[in-house]
This record gives sequence, C-alpha cells and structure tokens, in this order.
Amino acid sequence: MRDKVLLFINGDPPKSLPNVEGYTFIACTDGAFHYLKQLGFPLEKLDFISGDFDSHSGADENVYEDKFIYTPDQNKTDFHKALDIILEKGYQNIDVFGGSGGEQDHFLGNLTVAYSFKENLNIKFYDEFSEYFFVPKSVVLKNVKDKLISLYPFPTAENITTKGLNWSLNNENLSVTTRIGTRNFAIEDEVSIQYEKGDLLVFIGKKYL
Repeated sequence: MRDKVLLFINGDPPKSLPNVEGYTFIACTDGAFHYLKQLGFPLEKLDFISGDFDSHSGADENVYEDKFIYTPDQNKTDFHKALDIILEKGYQNIDVFGGSGGEQDHFLGNLTVAYSFKENLNIKFYDEFSEYFFVPKSVVLKNVKDKLISLYPFPTAENITTKGLNWSLNNENLSVTTRIGTRNFAIEDEVSIQYEKGDLLVFIGKKYL
C-alpha cells in the first residue's frame, strides 16, 4: 500500500476498522471524526481532519486542533474538499470508508464526486457489502471467483466485453435508462472487462454462492 491514502467520510461507519499499517497518509472529514472516536480509532495517526467544524466541541478536538483544516466552501461537499487536499499533496491512490449508507443522496453525491476526480485519482470505496470503483477501459479483477460482480453504467458504457463472469457480455451496451449489469458473479479467479465508450462503476461483493 505504498503511497496509499486512507480516508474516512461521514456515511455509515465501518463495522470494523481497517488495518492502518502501510498507509502513507490517513485523513477524515469532521463528521467521520466523531465515529472514529467512538470506534476507538488511534486519532494520533490522522494526518488531517477537514470540514467546517460547526459540530465540534470537547477535549479531543482541542488536542488534535493542529490537524484541523478549515474548509468552509458550501459549494463543495466535505468529501470533495478532502480530495482536493489529498490531490494537492500529491497522492493518487485512495481507499474510502464511510462513503455509503445514511442518506442516499449523500451516497449518490459521493459517487458523483469520485467521478469528477477519476482522471487524477484512483478512488476505491469500501463498505460492509462490497468494494466499488470506477474502472478504466480495460481492467482485470483478480481473486474474485464466486464473488458478486455488478457492472453499473455511469450513465452509459458501450461495447462492453467480459470474460470470467457467469453471464458474459460480448460487445454490448449498458445504460441507466435501459439496461444495467448488476447481480452477476465470477466463475473464474480473474475477470476481464473491456469497453470502448462511457464510464463504468464496478461493485465486487462477497461470495455469491
């Protein structure tokens, strides 16, 4: 996980905390700071906490005040502003926890923010059900046999060909208005996905069978 960032944002807290060893940089938004305290996260490992801090009070906030980055811009979400900071610091690979759950408009907003950064950052979300991320025009997913694989166009993806899925696609199109590719599963340890136009979000779930 060399040069990889661990970022917590204010969706549903993870059921269990990820192993922080090996991450180069660790950050959270101010909303996530609250649940990290409750989960017993080692707050001293945080490199920054960003947000407008309108809900903060207490001893921990005073102790870690030197790690606060005040980001009051109401035209951007806290997730967007945290990514701005991470990009400015020169990092590209980011694992995000807390991106789903809670109010669903936040979840959709987080996907839209990740989409806006996809040319500059490699963002992978994790929750208790799956990991999900935007994929380039050609990708190989490894160690996925028997796992749920969902392909979600954002909003369209054209000429998709897959290998290693139970229901393969052969030069086919997906669109949010006509056809999506959810609830498939891997029959091989490696799954290859290629497409020519548009954008594709891939969800890798737990064992399907």
